[in-house]
Amino acid sequence: QVQLVESGGGLVEAGGSLTLSCAASGSIFSFDTMGWYRQAPGKQRELVATTSGGTTNYADSVKGRFTTSRDNAKNTVGLQMNSLKPEDTAVYYCNLRRPIPSRQYWGQGIQVTVSS
Repeated sequence: QVQLVESGGGLVEAGGSLTLSCAASGSIFSFDTMGWYRQAPGKQRELVATTSGGTTNYADSVKGRFTTSRDNAKNTVGLQMNSLKPEDTAVYYCNLRRPIPSRQYWGQGIQVTVSS
């Protein structure tokens, strides 16, 4: 069992920056896919970024503005968010997908609010 805890959310003005961090209670491995998702009010949860085996992927809406990084030794994954827009306002969730055995874990979510 892995528990994920996000931190670093809050309120920021448009154009500003925030850094989210996710700490895992157990070990994370290079073959685990770590990801960030978000859910805005009235919308479905959507992918923001993932990282696995040195490869990162980003949603088109955040490319060039957000950067995800991970430290397997510290069991953490981060999300640096720059040039924030009001449409980035959402609850952000940390996610871990492990292929063997097949498991998926979610953090409790953290609010990010970008004011215009």
